[in-house]
Amino acid sequence: MFRLFAFVYGVSAYVAFLVVFLWFIGFVGDFAVPKTVNSGAAGGTLESVVVNLLLIVLFGLPHTVMARTGFKRWLSKTVPAPIERSTYMWIANALLAFLMWQWQPIGAVVWQAQGMAQTFLYGVFAFGWVLLLISTFLTDHFQLFGLKQITACLFNKAMAPSKFRLVLFYKLVRHPMMLGFLIAFWSVPTMTVGSLVLAVGMSAYILIGIHFEERGLEEELGANYRAYRQTTPMLLPGL
Repeated sequence: MFRLFAFVYGVSAYVAFLVVFLWFIGFVGDFAVPKTVNSGAAGGTLESVVVNLLLIVLFGLPHTVMARTGFKRWLSKTVPAPIERSTYMWIANALLAFLMWQWQPIGAVVWQAQGMAQTFLYGVFAFGWVLLLISTFLTDHFQLFGLKQITACLFNKAMAPSKFRLVLFYKLVRHPMMLGFLIAFWSVPTMTVGSLVLAVGMSAYILIGIHFEERGLEEELGANYRAYRQTTPMLLPGL
């Protein structure tokens, strides 16, 4: 009975992630969804900046803590291993949805591209999300989002251990997924103050998250990852 529950629980977490994440793309780009970074009830500028930064902290802090090895060990004492990743995803989904729901727009325009420049920036914006998506498959998309764990549980099979692989984008930078996020956040054709707060706040969260993630990867992978760090840039090829 638990194996069936775990499978349904994990699949629903993944479906919820797809819905929230696709909404987030429209939210950042200010198109296609009813609530975006530039829509909704606006407050005073200072008040909105403070509220929005607190929303980013509320999303980023638990998200970073939950990804750490120590938290995973603690979580494994109460949550069965097959649904540990799916539980992480449910929490992350809820936090991101709450951020978008409560976000306060700040409409003053920092820059607004027109014509060919607008088309170019939309292309770069799309490239960032595509880079992010492809990078998840270059590691292990189905394990990253908990589907491999719940499938192994459903059929009562052991999980194969993760392997350290360097393919495609990972030969150029250590964190192509995070690079995809950064490209998307900073290449919107209309950058309002609200969009700028989102870009700055999420960029800070990403850099802090990378710092802790790399510590965890060194503990897990040892000398292999230390050598990888010495030869491969973190985010920008050639830097």
